[in-house]
Amino acid sequence: MAAAALLRMSKSSSAQSTAVSRAFTSFVSSRNFSASSSSAYNPEPDIARSPPSSFLSRNSPLPQDPKDRNVQWVFLGCPGVGKGTYASRLSNLLGVPHIATGDLVREELNSTGPLASQLKEIVNQGKLVSDEIIINLLSKRLEAGEAKGESGFILDGFPRTIRQAEILEGVTEIDLVVNLQLREEALLAKCLGRRICSQCGGNYNIACIDIKADNGGPGIYMAPLPPPPQCADKLIQRADDTEEVVKARLEIYNEMSRPLEEFYRSRGKLLEFSLPGGIPESWPKLLEALNLEDHEVKRSAAA
Repeated sequence: MAAAALLRMSKSSSAQSTAVSRAFTSFVSSRNFSASSSSAYNPEPDIARSPPSSFLSRNSPLPQDPKDRNVQWVFLGCPGVGKGTYASRLSNLLGVPHIATGDLVREELNSTGPLASQLKEIVNQGKLVSDEIIINLLSKRLEAGEAKGESGFILDGFPRTIRQAEILEGVTEIDLVVNLQLREEALLAKCLGRRICSQCGGNYNIACIDIKADNGGPGIYMAPLPPPPQCADKLIQRADDTEEVVKARLEIYNEMSRPLEEFYRSRGKLLEFSLPGGIPESWPKLLEALNLEDHEVKRSAAA
C-alpha cells in the first residue's frame, strides 16, 4: 500500500520511484508501530490543548535507553515558529533523530547535485518544494538513518499537505502531532531577525520581540539570541528571509497546510501549543504539556 502510494506521488524516472518506495518500505518494515487513541481532547487554558491521556500514559515514563525510545512525532507550525528549535531539543532529550525537511532542502541547495539550481529558484521565491522532491530527499535520509540503526523520529516540515499526511499515514503510525502557534507579527519579526554564522553554521536571532497584550491576546516577549563574539562578524541572512518572501510563505501555509491541523485533530493526535515567549518561557511549558522532564535543567537549577 505504501509503495503504491509513493509510486503514484513520484514523477521521476522508474529507477528513482523504485528507490523512493524501497527506502520507505525498508524503513517501516524494520519498526513496530502502535496505534494511537482517537479520544477527545481535554483543553488546558492559555498554553496547550492536550492529546488523549492514553498517549501520555503510554509514553511516560520513557525508557532510559535511547534505543528503546521509538516515539514517532510530527511538528507542525508556520514558517519561523520554532519547529526546528523545539524538535531538536526534544530529539536530544529523547534520543531519537530530528529530521527536518527544510535542512534536507538546504543541504541539497549547497550540493552540486542536479536539484540544486531548481531548488534555489523555488526557495528564493517562497514557493513550496514539490512532493516529488521532498519525498525523494526524505527517503534518502530515512534510508541513511536505518543503516545507522536509528529508532523513531521527530519529523519537522513533513507532512505539509493532506496528501502527504495520507501517504505518511499509509506508511506508518504517527503517535503525536505538536502544533506550535505564535502571533503572526511575532513570526515575521523572528524570521527577519534570523542569522546564520557563515563559518560554524550556528543559528542566531538579532530580533528583540516585545508585543504588548491587546484584544484579549497575551503579550509576547522574546529576547534576542545573540552569537558568541567569534561569530558576531560572520553573520549572514538567508536569501529567503525577506519580508516579501516570509509573508508569501505564511500565506501559502495558511492556505495549504492548516487543514493538516484538522486532519490530525480528527484522529485525536494533535497537541496545540501556543508559545508564551522565548525558549526560557516556552521550553518548560512544552515539556509539561508533553508530560516530560528535562533532568539536565533540573540538575542545573538545583546546583
